[in-house]
Amino acid sequence: MSAEPASFGRFRIDLDRRELTRDGVRVALGSRALDILCVLAGANGEIVSKDKLMRRVWPDVAVEEGNIHVHVSALRKALEDGKDAQTYVVTVPGRGYRLVGLRPVSSIGRSGDTGKTLAVPDKPSIAVLPFANLSCDPEQEYFADGIVEEITTALSRIGWLFVIARNSSLAFKGRAVDVKEIGRQLGVRYVLEGSIRKAANRVRVTAQLIDAGGGAHLWADRFDGSLEDVFELQDQITAKVVGAIAPKMEQAEMERAKRKPTDSLDAYDYYLRGMASTYLGTKDAIAEALALFNEAIERDPDFGTVQGMAAWCHLWRHVNGWTINRSEEEAQTRYLAQRAAVIGKDDAVALCFGGLALARVTHDCEGGIALIDRALALNPNLAAAWNASGWVRAFLGETDVAIEHVQRAIRLSPLDPLMFVMYQVTGHAHFIAGRYGEAALWAGKSLREHPNFLATIRLSAASHALSGRLDLARNAVVRARELDPAVRLSNLKDRVGPFRPEDFSRYRDALQMAGLPE
Repeated sequence: MSAEPASFGRFRIDLDRRELTRDGVRVALGSRALDILCVLAGANGEIVSKDKLMRRVWPDVAVEEGNIHVHVSALRKALEDGKDAQTYVVTVPGRGYRLVGLRPVSSIGRSGDTGKTLAVPDKPSIAVLPFANLSCDPEQEYFADGIVEEITTALSRIGWLFVIARNSSLAFKGRAVDVKEIGRQLGVRYVLEGSIRKAANRVRVTAQLIDAGGGAHLWADRFDGSLEDVFELQDQITAKVVGAIAPKMEQAEMERAKRKPTDSLDAYDYYLRGMASTYLGTKDAIAEALALFNEAIERDPDFGTVQGMAAWCHLWRHVNGWTINRSEEEAQTRYLAQRAAVIGKDDAVALCFGGLALARVTHDCEGGIALIDRALALNPNLAAAWNASGWVRAFLGETDVAIEHVQRAIRLSPLDPLMFVMYQVTGHAHFIAGRYGEAALWAGKSLREHPNFLATIRLSAASHALSGRLDLARNAVVRARELDPAVRLSNLKDRVGPFRPEDFSRYRDALQMAGLPE
């Protein structure tokens, strides 16, 4: 075991003195939990099996495996850092535990120490570097630091992301260091850097996301605003940056998973491959995604996000009329959504998609919106949660709120691969509000993005019918029946969402006008 002190986040572990400190203050820790921490720290980020932990912590003593879980839980509680308690001590299903984010104390702040490399965590990891102040005004240093702190805090709310604490990133303030070296020293896969420049009462902020491994630029943008309300401007920039880079990192991770040898896949890689298939949206792709999500669940039953995405797959099958046994799939959707709510109670993605599926498939709008609202409280920068909120609230008749929420989703993720869904939800809200011309326009925008989305085709038919454009309405019904030959007025309710009775009556009458048979 190396005797060199090391740190992770706000913590420092001195192996020789067997002492753990947080921000320089000693942390009280039970002897067994401290033993486990020392073994994990001495492994330098490598996985330590449960058998090895038992041999090192309880030598020559026969103990039950449950003892490890008890003391690991105590260790995680002591290491809570305003984020997920498992941020630093990570369970590797079927293999053991590892301590992530570890770095030698002596390497921090030394530009010449390039020989030490931290292991990159199993999940996506990012460091937000201090933004450079390009203004002559030193007061803008505080503004730049405030933006970095807000972005770091917002990113830390994303359950699938490992975020380096701001205190560690500050070690690179004012230093010209290659991002590859930063990635090695901090043990992260991505780096966000930026700058600010002030002119009169205006400020320009630029930011760019970089793959620390290869140095490739994944995203860059600039933001202009007035300094009249500094805090509001910081909030706006934070929302735009986080809303833009989170999907970029997820897409990059999907590509990385595709390149990984099949025989070495773990739960997270199955999840990423499943996500890539969901964006294709076809019947075969959704079936493949569901199978991949089930593989991930089998390997890690406590992976909340994947439970929510599996529920989303059932939603997609329901929307497109692909269900074989409707009652069975509804029961499975309810089970997955409820599992996502329990094991993913702090996972905004799990809650968002689980809540939407619960409302859309099982018609439990109250239960669904409760999960979605919790997701928004956890991560107000999650575009999918704002869109889900708009979708359910449109069915509830809260049309203006629904449109406002979807527009916020669009602002947060202007290049979202599911943009056609956002357009469809906006059109759906206009239809519920009785604005049929607007509904038809948004349905048209959605169909230009995804011509075969049945929910939009049906919306287009109903909206055109009630706008007096029967030829366009009939054409849309013909297309809907080509994609779903079994659809009739008699089984329409099985294919649509939780309409209020009066709204469904209008919708059904409109499709009857458009030529949908009884």
